[in-house]
Amino acid sequence: MKLTTRGHYSVKALLDLSLQPRQKPIAVKTIALRQNIPAPYLEKLLIEMRRAGLVESVRGVAGGYKLAKSPEKISLGQILAAVGETIEPLPHHSPNNTQAEDWVTFTLWRRLHRKLSEALYAMTLADLYYDARSWQASQGESTSFVV
Repeated sequence: MKLTTRGHYSVKALLDLSLQPRQKPIAVKTIALRQNIPAPYLEKLLIEMRRAGLVESVRGVAGGYKLAKSPEKISLGQILAAVGETIEPLPHHSPNNTQAEDWVTFTLWRRLHRKLSEALYAMTLADLYYDARSWQASQGESTSFVV
């Protein structure tokens, strides 16, 4: 599996939203600056994630984006799927039925895909939130562990 820029930026953006102290809307430009993501590109990703029900947009002067659900209810698999990421192994490969090795490796990749998919849908934004807060604490930053 290769995580593309779309997937990487999407996860970073939602993690950024989850790390903010109150669930108030955050402007796209603010997230983009903090995460070093081009704002127009981030806006497109956030629109896709809004359509998937992961974020809400708020209009107006104090507008922006906020999580639509609690971090415990947003999986990495949902984030990646929302922006069109795929983890499909060997997308156009059919095993050669006359070669055992080809069939075995095809089966292996299919099993690994299933396990990876299960892991991505089991891992939530809250898991990443706690990892990020632990890292911040290890760097000497004061932090709150309230989601």
